[in-house]
Amino acid sequence: MKMHSFSLIPVFAALTAAGAFIKLPVPPVPITAQILFVAMSGMLLGPKAGAASQLVYLIVGLIGLPVFSGGGGPAYVASPTFGYLLGFIPASALAGFLMKGRPFTPRTILPVSGLSMLTVYIVGVPWFAFFMACILHKPDALWIAVKSGFAIFIPGDIVKCLVLAAVMPRLGSLMRTGSSG
Repeated sequence: MKMHSFSLIPVFAALTAAGAFIKLPVPPVPITAQILFVAMSGMLLGPKAGAASQLVYLIVGLIGLPVFSGGGGPAYVASPTFGYLLGFIPASALAGFLMKGRPFTPRTILPVSGLSMLTVYIVGVPWFAFFMACILHKPDALWIAVKSGFAIFIPGDIVKCLVLAAVMPRLGSLMRTGSSG
């Protein structure tokens, strides 16, 4: 891990925390800007430092700082949305892995950001469905989780991918210039 990337781990943890407060409060899972910063952290920092930034974010929230969209603290593990937060770590790592050695162009960034965001749902939706089935005893838990924990987010995530495709070429260029000096 390069020192430049290492020094930006807390910055991306803070950006992810800030993204929790840029939200549309749609129950049961709010729509936030966090996932944008998750993908960005991996693309700019690489797989290890990107994942580390999300792990720092998760730890800070679990020790009690209110950095999650619904607060913070160890009890958050028992919330229906905790799986999405866990998904931030592999999502950032995947974005970093897929961008390694690739140009920061919209053609590259769009699929990488989309796959990164999908990773969050691959972890989050089963957690949400488990919560709905085992805690709330909903017989149609999987359908509820897919509908209200994934499908509702697709339009906003497409917009986030487009935003990343627009800003990442410049940010990637700045990061590469900044880390080589």
